Amino acid sequence: MKAWPLFLFPLMAAAAEFSDLPPPQEVNAALESNIDVQTAKTGISLEQSNKERLKEGEHEFNLRTDSAQRHIINPGQRLREWDVSVERPIRLPGKAQIDNDIGTAGVTRAEYALGDARHEASRMLLRLWYDWQREEASANQWQQQVGILKQQAEITGKRVAAGDAPMMELNQAKAAVAQANVSLSQARSKALLAANDLVRQFPALRLPEKIEPSDPQPIPHDFAYWHEKVLADNHELGMMKSEREIQQLKAQRSRADKVPDPTIGLRYSSEFGGSELVTGVYLIVPLSFGLRETIAKSAGYQAEISAQREASVKRRLENDIKGVYAAATSNYDTWRDAKDAAASMRQNADLVARAYSLGESSLSDVLTARRLALESSLSETMARLDANESRYRLMLDAHQLWPLDEGD
Repeated sequence: MKAWPLFLFPLMAAAAEFSDLPPPQEVNAALESNIDVQTAKTGISLEQSNKERLKEGEHEFNLRTDSAQRHIINPGQRLREWDVSVERPIRLPGKAQIDNDIGTAGVTRAEYALGDARHEASRMLLRLWYDWQREEASANQWQQQVGILKQQAEITGKRVAAGDAPMMELNQAKAAVAQANVSLSQARSKALLAANDLVRQFPALRLPEKIEPSDPQPIPHDFAYWHEKVLADNHELGMMKSEREIQQLKAQRSRADKVPDPTIGLRYSSEFGGSELVTGVYLIVPLSFGLRETIAKSAGYQAEISAQREASVKRRLENDIKGVYAAATSNYDTWRDAKDAAASMRQNADLVARAYSLGESSLSDVLTARRLALESSLSETMARLDANESRYRLMLDAHQLWPLDEGD
């Protein structure tokens, strides 16, 4: 028996509710193969490596050697001399912990970046999926319209043959079928282009031959609930928070660097042709004269900029949440009105067609009624898809639709 990854279980449990969406395992495969998601995963490996580098520190041992010749004019001796030294800068206490914190924050930022990449890829998948559904629905509507108009043309042909209608009406009915076929062909081309666009972006998806329509559901909870949920799990905001923490830590590190790391060395030399052997220890302390103070100030300003960017992103996200929530609630109401209007127009078209078969209305009335019924049906279908997409988008942003984190 095949064992599914644990993070797919919540999504598989909800698959029945989201029957108009692709299967959960295909969604996960599509997101995993997305180039931006792959890049973000590599970014985590990069930051983990960077964390190890910061943990080890950037100071290294240095080996110094030199050779010289001492020339004593009287009594005219030439003595060979040399020295060798090994030195290494020493990271002062406290700086290592700050470096480790910077590395940890970098990994956290990369993990948020992976979640954000999956989120953006999920948004693109949802948008392209519904773009394709809209074109498919339009093609299906025109296919039905062609069938209805063909039936109407047959009825008109029978009336012409019986002498109950002029030949002009048959020509008019055939023209309506031809025009509908043109619209059907155009709709099929658009559906094919939309399908190609979806598959090109997400090759792991297999497009079904038919999707069972799903009636929109009202949006549960109020705006405050969705505002809290979306902000609590927002990867972009998490990235900005991590970036702000990193810049604050770097500023702290720059302030610590105002006290420079000393260099300790061990020296061994041979002088006067080997008659003197010297062993010594030396200490080197950099003197910056204001440079390190300037660097610390610049790092502090960068930390302030990061905090301001975080606040700006949060304000933008709050506006986005309002827009998505408003669209989801209004689209549901629009669909209900469109559904009622479409049902009335279809009923009216059927009544006019029946009246025509009884000789109580004209063909122009029938064709007009059929056109209005088609337009209403298309509007209802588009409103249904809009309502479902906007609801799913709201759920997606709140992490209630598809898994967006490695641990979901």
